[in-house]
This record gives sequence, structure tokens and C-alpha cells, in this order.
Amino acid sequence: MTAVPVSELKSYIGKDLGHSDWLLVDQQRVNQFAECTGDHQFIHLDEEKAKQTPFGGTIAHGFLSLSLVPALSAGLLIRPEGLKMAVNYGLDSVRFIQPVRVGSRVRLNITVLDVTEKNPGQWLIKARSTLEIEGVEKPAFIAEGLSLYFV
Repeated sequence: MTAVPVSELKSYIGKDLGHSDWLLVDQQRVNQFAECTGDHQFIHLDEEKAKQTPFGGTIAHGFLSLSLVPALSAGLLIRPEGLKMAVNYGLDSVRFIQPVRVGSRVRLNITVLDVTEKNPGQWLIKARSTLEIEGVEKPAFIAEGLSLYFV
């Protein structure tokens, strides 16, 4: 995360913060997510059965893809100088556009959409996160996330 003086936060509105490194989405990660969430749908776990679907193989859970945002965004995000803590404030929107085939590599792109001082010392930053799939034209998802920073 890049520390930014509070007085400069709004200057980041509209700025593209760049891309993360590529991350492999393998079957082990998908299996572990299924165990954690109880979502054992065959399209995620049964490679032979999944080959018979339009996807041609197993795919990552949509929420698994979305859950990669914190790890992939760590080196991209801005934060106000003097940060005491930050919390996930929610999502304004999320659209799953393209499934992530197991064995694919993904990376995150972030653009700052808005910066608002909600209360004195509390800054709400809205950012668009786009999860790109290597070699695929359409992204896995586009989400508008909200983070609340306390300084």
C-alpha cells in the first residue's frame, strides 16, 4: 500500500493503480474453498463431469475469485498517511462476467472511483477491481468495492 497525505487523497479519483502479479488458480485452491464454504457443486470439483459442461472443465467459484481481491490488491492500494485501521465497507456492485477455468492465471487491476470523508478522520474510498484472466478477452468480474480508512 502506498501512503498518501490526506490532502492528496481526492487527487487519486480516476487513477488506475495498476495490475497485481499473476496468480495461478489451481484445483487445490478450488477444493479448499469448497471445504471452507460448503459449496461442493460438481462444476468446481468433478473434473470429468465438468468436461461435459459448456465450460469444458472445472471452474473456480465466483466468490473464490472475488475473495482474491485482498491478497491481489495489497501492493496496489493507496492508504491515507497516519492510518490507524481499515475495514471492508462493502460492495456497491459486482458482476461475474467470465468463469475462471481451473489452471488459469488471474491478475487484478484497480482504479480509484471516489474518495469521501464520511466523518472527521474517516475516509471512504471506492475502487473498481477488475479480475483479468490471462489470454481471455473478458474479465472474470468487475466489482466496485468500498474501504473505510480511519486516521
